[in-house]
Amino acid sequence: MHARIRTALTQLEDQHNIRILYACESGSRAWGFPSPDSDYDVRFIYSHPADWYLTLDDGPDTLNFPVDAELDLAGWELRKALKLLRGSNAALFEWLQSPVVYREAAGLRAALGPLLPACWNPRAGLHHYLGQLRRGVVEDLTGEQVRLKRLFYALRSALAASWIQRHPDQVPPMEFAMLRELLPAALDGVVDELLTQKATADEQTTAPRPGALVAFLQQEYTTSQAARATLPVPHQPNPASALDAVFRAWLQPQP
Repeated sequence: MHARIRTALTQLEDQHNIRILYACESGSRAWGFPSPDSDYDVRFIYSHPADWYLTLDDGPDTLNFPVDAELDLAGWELRKALKLLRGSNAALFEWLQSPVVYREAAGLRAALGPLLPACWNPRAGLHHYLGQLRRGVVEDLTGEQVRLKRLFYALRSALAASWIQRHPDQVPPMEFAMLRELLPAALDGVVDELLTQKATADEQTTAPRPGALVAFLQQEYTTSQAARATLPVPHQPNPASALDAVFRAWLQPQP
């Protein structure tokens, strides 16, 4: 599958006259709780030749493709990605720490790494994970049977939101194993059992609603909502000029 992904990225470069600067896994396979039939959520950042940017009107800045049974491919153009990073887009912070990287222009993450603290806004991050958690507690986890996939999506979002409240100046880790350190010890056994089930179940598998775990998610949702307005936002230097430099540097291949 990794070979298929790398081939697909090369084909995209040829078809669209772009350069893929970074491509990674962004879903459950990167988070650490895939099902056997989980698809591969590949997200990438790409640039055009410099002339593409020298027009009065902006061109399309996103590439999306039909999702098949195995592969979900989508990418953002470099300028769009850097603007979103400046706006503290939580998805980009996750991409840049993914444990599964399919393609990377040499030095790209090294150039962006020192700029991430200035781009991080804990309130924006908390808002992002609250939105994902809300779907769980309001929509997905209300019946007697719940989908394991949705349960772990909600749990990961709850723990990321908790991380931000405890460490507002730190980007929450992408991987569930690290976030799980914030889970109350009393819930460890329940989560271990559910992880074991998910590791051999398909994406549609359900389980009896785990009352104590769902109550924890509901409490975290309430707590995070209350914290959103009062969370301190660290004052950092404006990263715009440094991001501009990154943008210009990666319009052309590096020497």
